[in-house]
This record gives sequence, C-alpha cells and structure tokens, in this order.
Amino acid sequence: MNDFFSNAIEFAPRFLEGTVITIELTVISLILSLIIGLAVALGKITPNKFINKVCGIYISIVRGTPLLVQMMYVYFVFPDLGLSLSAFQAAIVALSINESAYLAETFRAGIKSIPKGQMEAAKAIGMNYSLSMRRIVLPQAIRNVIPAIGNSAIVLIKNSSLAAVITVTELMHEGNLLASSTYQNIQIFTMIAIIYWVLHYPLAILVDYLEKRGNKNNVTISQS
Repeated sequence: MNDFFSNAIEFAPRFLEGTVITIELTVISLILSLIIGLAVALGKITPNKFINKVCGIYISIVRGTPLLVQMMYVYFVFPDLGLSLSAFQAAIVALSINESAYLAETFRAGIKSIPKGQMEAAKAIGMNYSLSMRRIVLPQAIRNVIPAIGNSAIVLIKNSSLAAVITVTELMHEGNLLASSTYQNIQIFTMIAIIYWVLHYPLAILVDYLEKRGNKNNVTISQS
C-alpha cells in the first residue's frame, strides 16, 4: 500500500497532464457533438426528403461503425484526402462525429415527445415552422433530454481513452507510457481507473438528480 501511494505521488504530474487533455477532449467534443447532433436531428425530421435521407444515412454509418475505426480513419485517411490533422484534432473530430449520431437520435426523440398540438397552436397564431421549432418545441425538447446529454458526457469521458491509439497524450496514453517504462502495471492502471471514476462521478450524480427532478415535474404536471 505504501508503494501504491508513493507511486501515485511520483506519477501525479503525468497523470494530471493526461487528465487535463482528457477533460479538454470531452468538453470540446461534447459541444461540437451537441451542435452537429441537433442539426442532424432537425434534418432527420424535416419534410425535405433529400435532407432527411442524407441525415438518416449519416446516423446509420456512424452508429454502425466502431469509434476506433472512425478515429483511425480520420487520423490516417483524411491526410490522403488533403486534410491533415494533429492527433488531438483528429480525436476531437472522431469523438464529435461519433457522439453526434447518438445525440441526433436523442434530440429527435425529445422533439417527437412534444405534443403535436403545440406546433399546431403556434401555426394558428401565425408562427412559421422555423419559428415554432425555435421558440416552442426545441426549448421543451432540450429540457427533456438534458439527462441524456449528461449520460453522453459520461460516455465521452470513457471513449476519449481511445485517443491513445493515435498518440494523443491523454490519460490513457500517459498511463501506457508509464507502464511500459516502469512495469508498474497494477499500480498505474488502478490509478487510471480511479481517475476515470472520479471524473465521471460528479456527472453521474448530476444526471441522477436531473432524472429525478424531471420525473417529479412530470408527476406534478400529470396530477394537475
């Protein structure tokens, strides 16, 4: 046990650097995936058949292929297509694309959960489709899917570890380097597991709270 704590202190600077990169990957990828996911969700429910089909194909391809393959594709194939990215940029692109496909379905479900009567009422008072979505439907839909977005953030924290395969110096990559140079596999990977758990735990508590509050609000509305 003494060795464990002494190693933890010794490796702390490297773990801290990797943790910062992991957080950066998660936050940036989550923001981009939210933007892309919402755009794809809106495209998936649009009356325009071409846009609807394109968004459907996008979701199918992204959800139907492993994130690791997508990350390798962005990092190694994109340069052949004339788009060179650093390892960090490639990881962000791959994580954002992957998570956006899942968030698109989350947003779509949230939008579909809003009663159609609200859209009809908005049109009755002179709002067009775009204005009705922006002012009436989307605010309610986004509020309904906030817990799911929290779960997406938790998934992104864990999925960011795959960036190690393209040499992004995030937490997992730093751990691999330390393990290969010190052979302290048990201590190092135990520390990494603990750090990932610590990173996800506050989000898990927040998601649980939001889900309970949402359920309570739904019960109150139904009773009234």
